[in-house]
Amino acid sequence: MADAATHAVVTGGGSGIGLAIAGALRDAGHAVTIMGRNRARLDEAAAGLPGTRAVTCDVADAADVERAFAGAATASGPIGILVNNAGIAPAAPFLKTSEADWRACIDINLMGAVHAIRQVAEPMQALPSARIINIASTAALKGYAYVTAYTASKHALLGLTRALALELAGTGVTVNAICPGYADTDIIRESVARIVDRTGRSKVEALATFTATNPQKRLIDPAEVAASVLWLISDAARSVTGQAIAIAGGEVM
Repeated sequence: MADAATHAVVTGGGSGIGLAIAGALRDAGHAVTIMGRNRARLDEAAAGLPGTRAVTCDVADAADVERAFAGAATASGPIGILVNNAGIAPAAPFLKTSEADWRACIDINLMGAVHAIRQVAEPMQALPSARIINIASTAALKGYAYVTAYTASKHALLGLTRALALELAGTGVTVNAICPGYADTDIIRESVARIVDRTGRSKVEALATFTATNPQKRLIDPAEVAASVLWLISDAARSVTGQAIAIAGGEVM
């Protein structure tokens, strides 16, 4: 697969890690479709990656996912790479986490991947090789306080990855999860700004809330996650399936 161009779909591809992955796949010669709910953000992202197709899609809505994937396959050919990156991370103490936040985490972080995989799993098996990559989190490998719904949904996403990898092991399809630590994205920048606003702490002190968990004392560069995707889609990784690959500076082993 490393030397053969194929059609890649990246959900949540309009910003952050998803956009970095989309750019890396495009630069590697693949046809790329980015999906997300925000039309303006998608169009801006696609404008910066000429040749990239942008399709609006609410991954929590199974019917909308079916529409979006059918249109993408018609426009750009069979989907040989699926990167499930769309996700949300509401933060609150467990007793203050609403039913709506729990449902949204499950619907987007877990079922969003399920809906997308349902659209590609069968046709992928007709290809010589194909890849499903779920962008999980270190929260799929350990617990974090104040994000119980997010952590539970990412644990479930990793369970899906491992079980599906076994089901598809006899085909040319591999299924893996990448588990980044806190990354240098708009989500973290917005979180830092909220901490500064609510607590009066400095930006440096607020940022330390996130870098403290990483033994390297830094945020993960989205390009590092994108590089891992490029390796996982390569022929060199054809025997790698059902794995959780941590990109976290040694935070989890």
